[in-house]
Amino acid sequence: MKISFSLLILLVAGNLSAQNSPTGSNDSARSYPSHIYHINGWSTGGIVVGGAIVDVLALRTLHGKPTITDAEFDGLNRTVFGIDSWALRQNTTNYLGVEKYATITNASAVLLPLTLFFSDRINKDWVNILALYLEVESVSLSIYIASPMGPLFQNKFRPIVYYDNLTRSERNNGYNRNSFYSGHVASAAAATFFMAKVIDDYNPQMGANKAWLYAAAAVPPLILGYIRMLGLNHFPSDIITGFGIGAACGIVIPQLHKISDNDLQFGVFSSPEATGLRASLVLN
Repeated sequence: MKISFSLLILLVAGNLSAQNSPTGSNDSARSYPSHIYHINGWSTGGIVVGGAIVDVLALRTLHGKPTITDAEFDGLNRTVFGIDSWALRQNTTNYLGVEKYATITNASAVLLPLTLFFSDRINKDWVNILALYLEVESVSLSIYIASPMGPLFQNKFRPIVYYDNLTRSERNNGYNRNSFYSGHVASAAAATFFMAKVIDDYNPQMGANKAWLYAAAAVPPLILGYIRMLGLNHFPSDIITGFGIGAACGIVIPQLHKISDNDLQFGVFSSPEATGLRASLVLN
């Protein structure tokens, strides 16, 4: 785990160092982007505040699901296919003990984007970047908590429910109905891929090297997913889904904020064949 985080931090440090290096002969001819993201304080603030309210209300439901009954245990379908079967072959000796590592890994991933502000080039836009990051995490959390894909509507049992060597009291908590999908992994992936996206957007000269940046961004959420599986909380399919949703939020939302008002054009057109409205969008 330490090695993997070092990989991401060293890669980021290398990019930040390049951004802060003195201007040389090559840099003098290079035009760096400035004020890339267009933030509307009202809409972004509304998304963050509104999302927080919805999340708080929905969390009560997630934590208040009914206890798993004996009848449900007796009728449990134990046929699990593909990679999900990995989650049912874990050592249960210290499944509770690994949870602290999940907490540390998740917190580290979520806080990692704050290191972006060590870059002079990015730091000058710190208000926009911070607001955008809050929006990314808010949207990621709201998709997890309030969308039909998340545990508010899904009642998939966590792997722990399948382990008969554990007591019923360890397994029957209603919270164990929230296996699909992994919100922890989604949050971590949103953070690290957001960080990679910002570095990429502020450093267009990276070229093909950006592939290594995004590969490094995948490491912390995948480690977190593995730890959560060791803790009997999720199946691999839950982890993969959370990873995909979080990564999409981290990349797509900043990309949408690169669209300025000048990039959107509306008008009316008229011809012998038809009359109507015209809309055009210029993508950077």
